[in-house]
Amino acid sequence: MNGAESLVRTLVAGGVEVCFTNPGTSEMHFVAALDRVEGMACVLFLFEGGATGAADGYARMADKPASTLLHLGPGLANGLANLHNARRARSPIVNIVGEHATYHRTYDAPLTSDIAGFARPVSAWLRMGTTAEAIAADGADAIAAARTAPGRIATLILPADTAWNLGTGIAPVPPVPGRARAGDAALAQAVAALASGEPVLLHLSDRAVRNEGRRIAARIAGKTGARLLAMTANARIDRGAGTVPIERLPYPIDAAIETLAPYRHIILVGATRPVGFFAYPGKPSLLSPPDSETIVLATPEEDQIEALERLAEAVGAPADAGSAAGPRPALPTAGRLSDDTIGPVLGALIPEGAIVCDESLTTGRGFFAATHAAAPHSWLQLGGGAIGLGIPMATGAAIACPDRKVISLQADGSALYTAQALWTQARERLDVVTLIWSNRAYAILRHELANVGAANPGPKAMGMLSLDDPPIDWVSLAKGFGVEAKRVETLAEFIDVFGSALKRRGPFLIEVAL
Repeated sequence: MNGAESLVRTLVAGGVEVCFTNPGTSEMHFVAALDRVEGMACVLFLFEGGATGAADGYARMADKPASTLLHLGPGLANGLANLHNARRARSPIVNIVGEHATYHRTYDAPLTSDIAGFARPVSAWLRMGTTAEAIAADGADAIAAARTAPGRIATLILPADTAWNLGTGIAPVPPVPGRARAGDAALAQAVAALASGEPVLLHLSDRAVRNEGRRIAARIAGKTGARLLAMTANARIDRGAGTVPIERLPYPIDAAIETLAPYRHIILVGATRPVGFFAYPGKPSLLSPPDSETIVLATPEEDQIEALERLAEAVGAPADAGSAAGPRPALPTAGRLSDDTIGPVLGALIPEGAIVCDESLTTGRGFFAATHAAAPHSWLQLGGGAIGLGIPMATGAAIACPDRKVISLQADGSALYTAQALWTQARERLDVVTLIWSNRAYAILRHELANVGAANPGPKAMGMLSLDDPPIDWVSLAKGFGVEAKRVETLAEFIDVFGSALKRRGPFLIEVAL
């Protein structure tokens, strides 16, 4: 058994069952090993950003790592933006990055690069393989690192000779440490804040914003009068009818500051301090009031559920939250196709068990509130701000949960970064409905021009934010990748085509003209 097969068998034995890949020459022994070893599904992408984004979406739904297989430094570099997003989402991923044979690197061949330098900013664990005898143990360590809470990216660099030389067989995965217990001092601070009589915010993310965490937090809020609020972007929220509804901190800085202004105490549970996505002239970086107290009850690395349970017990919270979303929205019967009417359509038509992958950006800011009472579903968001995640994330989520309908809410400008992932959806026959919000612009940047104080932008500036000359034909583009598609221009057309797409299996794209 060579090093490559030893590594693949170690990955499979360690629970890594999918490899999202775009391989090259230096990875051919690993490719051959994937062919020989049962238990590892291989999913091909035309671009590495699709592979890394899919690994993120898969991890969010499977709660375990997949593998990527990337070709040398340039292949890794092509995938870095979505690895950045995965790091922010705290998604566990095992990257396998091919490298020249150890003895070949000294000759500075054309594809030689500083792979470790590329990988380091997005990797919590990084190792260069040195021998075929050790490469399986390296892979086992990578699995343990990726699975360490709250979820991490582990990158193993695989020189070609460590793959083709004789290996040692399967290596056992080291024990994975459990989540640390939140400190008693933080609990005491939170109890004091909730007893102060002053406005308190429970700011949630990570496991705290999942169903169980939200239920406990709602019990605390019901007893103490605190408010619940999720971070602006969250890796996954399981929500809909029968669950505790929760709003998110708004993205626009002025709205975020206004939302946080009443609170004297902000208790973070799996969340980080609320900060602006960017710096703006004359506006603060920290969004909470200057005179407020920030209490970290539990970090993303700590056991947030246990911390919330202790807090609930300490404040005498009742056993039942008694709070759930209201009635399911009705389909709109009139109006034009717009941001305001699309939200209620989603709320009415999202099927039970669906996975919603949201990279709507400007168009979709109201969709979350409009779907609180939709059928139970999971909602995944762009966490790291690097656009181009949506279509790959939906692809990975569909691989993780083949029996669940995936709905991809997708801004048109962002979709163009990784549109190639539609081909993978067609190749794998994935059950994904992609909704392209076709406003033919980088609309979010038009708002940012005003936010940074750029008054009266001229035609050159506005031209850099426009996608309408020439317009992108999304129906033709999707069909070219093997995905059936239609364009809709009215509300009635959207309801009809979207409803039909939800009833069929397989990939389907709807270009929604806005």
